[in-house]
Amino acid sequence: MATTRRLVPQHPRMFRAHVVRAERVSPSIQRLTVTGADLTEFPWQGYDHWFRLFLRLPHQRDLRLPEFTGAQWWQPYLAIPEEERPHCANYSVADFRPRAREMDIDFVVHRGPDGEIEGRAAIWACRAVPGDALAVLDQGVLFDCPGDASEVTIVADETGLPAAAGILRSLPRQTVGRLIQEVPTRDDRRVLDGPAGVTVSWVVRQDDTSVPGTAALRELRRLTSPDAKGYAFLVGESALATEGRRHLHRAGLPKDRITFSGFWKHEAAEAA
Repeated sequence: MATTRRLVPQHPRMFRAHVVRAERVSPSIQRLTVTGADLTEFPWQGYDHWFRLFLRLPHQRDLRLPEFTGAQWWQPYLAIPEEERPHCANYSVADFRPRAREMDIDFVVHRGPDGEIEGRAAIWACRAVPGDALAVLDQGVLFDCPGDASEVTIVADETGLPAAAGILRSLPRQTVGRLIQEVPTRDDRRVLDGPAGVTVSWVVRQDDTSVPGTAALRELRRLTSPDAKGYAFLVGESALATEGRRHLHRAGLPKDRITFSGFWKHEAAEAA
């Protein structure tokens, strides 16, 4: 089950692009297809290839980006005056077509108590029209499965669905294991391309008020005897990633065989 070890690029590159298509692929997922001359050189690696997404602010006509060399982009980004500083968020490549220079980006459509769309990126994505500008800063791949892994376990909430789907699509066909994928509604489930030996368990969140990832974590805890020579990838809300890692390690999976990324924190969890 060997995979090539992929690391975060030492000199990440910024790629400018613009929207060409928008599509609501399920009740909770808005997909934008973007293109640009720069994307000819985007070094797509499959798996969970991720990037920093930069969006202009609502009052801006032009997208202002940080000027930097090497890997030091954060300080130049903060040096931009707040009223001009672009919104920045983390996303995975949902799909990439090099010949067409097209990248798909999936945005989770979070909704508030009255049904209003929440989150700056989601609001932007749901209003985006062809020609709207954006930029992506390449960040490489986190998935780092050891060559001797006996099985693969992937666990994600809806924000991690693009990463999970990309990993499944990229895995060697002989891979065995499981994906536990939480989604807000039954209609968010879809057919995923992956090895026949990897089972896909869709966990539909029953309670709109529960913290995303809670149901997936509950399902993961049913796995009490993971193979110690396996590999796990956990991504999504912070508690899912950290508590999932803790459970798998206690169950016998070494820490160096677990990759976890809790890249966002639900407001209810923050309050607690």
